[in-house]
Amino acid sequence: MKREKIQENIKNMAITAMFAAMVYVLTAFVHIPTHQGYVHVGDGIIYLSAAILPMPYAMAASAIGAGLSDYMSGYAMWVVPTVIIKALTVMAFTNKEKRIVNKRNMFGVIGAGLICVGGYYTMGVLIAIMSGSDISAAFGGAVADIITNIIQSLASGILFVVMGLSLDKINIKRIIRA
Repeated sequence: MKREKIQENIKNMAITAMFAAMVYVLTAFVHIPTHQGYVHVGDGIIYLSAAILPMPYAMAASAIGAGLSDYMSGYAMWVVPTVIIKALTVMAFTNKEKRIVNKRNMFGVIGAGLICVGGYYTMGVLIAIMSGSDISAAFGGAVADIITNIIQSLASGILFVVMGLSLDKINIKRIIRA
């Protein structure tokens, strides 16, 4: 039994590394700059990892991939907020269902969007205040990226559903767990 658990952990770590790399690539190299950061579809891979991996592994993949992307893209001040927000985003999904695209995960897309929009708004305000902006300017500046964060969440949700349905057709969860 102990050997099986070790093998399962190794498999989960390998899949985690793969998801972290995919999150990084789709976030760092396929993005559009915005007022405070950039819009990307890397969150779609975060959602996918959350629907496939156990929660701690999905959190690690999300935090590593997205945090590394912020750092390597010149947004180092956003690394810690991103790591926290993306780890929390994973909690909106479940990996316990047989299929990736299921009722809970469809609602998870909405929950993840709310976490992303609310988290980046809150952190945008805090970063602006810590950078010396007055409170009204901090709130106003953070409002500018609400629409882009909504667009990012919607685009990532679409990517998640399209990829999830494709992977469900080949029954990827059963293949991975074999």
